[in-house]
Amino acid sequence: MPTTLLAFLGACTLIAASPGPSTVLIIKQSLHSRRSGFLTVLGNETGVFVWGVVAAFGLTALLTASEVAYDVMRVVGAVVLVGFGIQALRQARRAEGADDGVREGAPKSGWHSYRGGLLLNLANPKAAVFAMSFLPQFVPEGAPHLPAMVGLAALWAVYEVGYYGLYVWFVGRLKSVLSRAGVRRRLEQVSGGVLLLLGVRMALEG
Repeated sequence: MPTTLLAFLGACTLIAASPGPSTVLIIKQSLHSRRSGFLTVLGNETGVFVWGVVAAFGLTALLTASEVAYDVMRVVGAVVLVGFGIQALRQARRAEGADDGVREGAPKSGWHSYRGGLLLNLANPKAAVFAMSFLPQFVPEGAPHLPAMVGLAALWAVYEVGYYGLYVWFVGRLKSVLSRAGVRRRLEQVSGGVLLLLGVRMALEG
């Protein structure tokens, strides 16, 4: 069991270290505040846990079995990504306006950050399919399948909270540099562009 857990946590580290939409959104939200970044992490990991539980009950098999269902989720996920990308580009534009003396909008609520992380994860069909193929590999032989899968999903989510929490902390440590209007505007533009491209790619892939 300890060997299995070590292998599982090692795999979780590799997964979290792979750049993706969630990483981009977490860093983007951390530019505003540590609270916003951490709540985005919590939202994302709630989605990870939900998909893990869904996989434990075998429901993600329905998604892979139905091409229509998968395509619908893929299009929804693409729309969500494009929406986040446009939002980031608008924030960059507002930051540019702030340089010229135009007041920025009011800061978003904590629920807004949490919901963003959750929505981004739940709208991604790849996350569902991946959970279904990833978690069963680490269920110990002879262990009850359902409790083991749910436990691994919870461990996966908690571990990634700590991992992505380091991103939030690191961005916070660099706040004196990143909070400069020009730097923040450029980072918003980059994150917005990346999210847009990821959304377009998701929409186009079969």
